[in-house]
Amino acid sequence: MRMGEGVEAAIHCVTLLAGLDEEATLPASALATYHGVSQSYLLKHLQALAAEKLLESVPGPRGGYRLARRPERISLLDVVLAVEGPRPAFRCAEIRQRGPGALEPAAYVKPCGINTAMLKAEQAYRAVLAETKISDVVAGYRADADPRSIAFGCAFLARHQRPQAASSRKEQE
Repeated sequence: MRMGEGVEAAIHCVTLLAGLDEEATLPASALATYHGVSQSYLLKHLQALAAEKLLESVPGPRGGYRLARRPERISLLDVVLAVEGPRPAFRCAEIRQRGPGALEPAAYVKPCGINTAMLKAEQAYRAVLAETKISDVVAGYRADADPRSIAFGCAFLARHQRPQAASSRKEQE
């Protein structure tokens, strides 16, 4: 199974945004620079994350993106579904019912065993993604990453985040 590259970019953006000061935002241009991807490429994924209410897009010259929920309330599955959509990765086309050896449709009363196995595997990986929260990913990174990488990320956020005036924004839940 292969997920699009947008999933990786989206997860990295969400984990970086988890490090922002409260109420601060980070512009898409900074996210693109940090991850070495084009801003236009990244924008479509950021917009998908915002549409699913994982990110909040703040307009204006001091605007940018920030998490719409706390990191412990966003799962990897949430991000994957926002970017890839809800359809299963494997889509059975019932090719067993085509070709020279195909029988009449009534002969295929049982579900395709290949489809059954693939959907079972998908349920397993989705369960792992659902239980893995962004806060878990961030904590693992902080525990295992080279200190230079952590220092760079913190300094980058400090330089590029945009503080926001106190707002009436609801508690991130």
